[in-house]
Amino acid sequence: MAKISFLECSKCGHQLSAETPQTLCTKCQGSLYVRYDLKALRGKLTRETLGGRVASMWRYANVLPDAEPVTLGEGFTPLLPSRTTKNVWIKDEGLNPTGSFKARGLGMAVTMAKKYGLKKLAIPSAGNAASALAAYSARAGIEAHIFMPKDVPQANLVECQSYGAHITLVDGLISDCARVIGERKEKEGWFEISTLKEPFRVEGKKTMGYEVAEQMDWTLPDAIIYPTGGGVGLIGMWKAFEEMEELGWIPAGTKRPKMIVVQAAGCAPIPKAWEEGKTVSEPWKNASTLAAGLRVPKAYADYIVLDVLKKSGGAAVTATDDEILAAVQKWASQEGIFAAPEGAASLVAYEKLIVSKFLKPSDRVVLFNTGSGIKYVDVIAAARKPSLPPSRNIGGIIGPY
Repeated sequence: MAKISFLECSKCGHQLSAETPQTLCTKCQGSLYVRYDLKALRGKLTRETLGGRVASMWRYANVLPDAEPVTLGEGFTPLLPSRTTKNVWIKDEGLNPTGSFKARGLGMAVTMAKKYGLKKLAIPSAGNAASALAAYSARAGIEAHIFMPKDVPQANLVECQSYGAHITLVDGLISDCARVIGERKEKEGWFEISTLKEPFRVEGKKTMGYEVAEQMDWTLPDAIIYPTGGGVGLIGMWKAFEEMEELGWIPAGTKRPKMIVVQAAGCAPIPKAWEEGKTVSEPWKNASTLAAGLRVPKAYADYIVLDVLKKSGGAAVTATDDEILAAVQKWASQEGIFAAPEGAASLVAYEKLIVSKFLKPSDRVVLFNTGSGIKYVDVIAAARKPSLPPSRNIGGIIGPY
């Protein structure tokens, strides 16, 4: 595992020590990056050293913080070639512990919380991050304090209850949940691990970038389509590509993928800012979408996301709820992947970008399914209700019908 050299502010470049827990830059409140002495590893740590290692995100332990992992086996999810569309792969993050990509970031954040001796963690969440924090906190023996919108998918609520988390349901959005934590955390003694307000969730999520490269035989795709709420995964993968080049795992000057954001049409602050040529987004008013993880009115580190889009020659696309539901059905029936609504949005984006000719059919594109549709059964069933057959009370009798 790697010794952390320092934490670096993504805005002003100020350096902080990682010897004690940190949240944001003490000078400008920018999000922090974890930095290592990768030059010292170049030549010693090669791609070949990964052979035979554990099939989890911890196979990349040499580029992760030096700490005893709190793990449930997260990471190294399959990269599946599409059955129906040539040059498209689906990275199925729904096969992570707790059923979503959040396992990576929260697994890493809880690992470091345990190393620092933190006892109480708090998080605002649209659902899946709450489930992941609750699970990894239970694994670590740490208290988890969860704040979720009251209309959170039932699976997330039941999971958090089962893991023994302290749950508060808030009448509002994830931004309202964050506000409540901010008002109470000092009094309650909570350490907040909100999206991009601590440095280690990015470290967990960056392993998606390492995996995509390794699973594509150390080449990078032409584009990556990523459903974006807070944007941790997109930021993490971009960091991974930089680190791999510094390590010599990919050649210097390797063309980076076009990083493509997809958000729900009912909550699309990043696409709006992108279209307007802005470097930060404005809070989205009256956010509404069945894709709970995309109902984020404003990402804290939106300035990083928009910068990555610019540097990569990427794009930002929206998907309506009807388009998302159709994509859930299409992937399930044609690919055998029951995707979360957020993940299915990446298929919507791909099809739109092919039509607009931003992407060509010959482009090698990775679509991220960020979670399992099983966690959204109540949401999807409610949205499909008019087309479902009437329910029958069969009194517990099992038989052919």
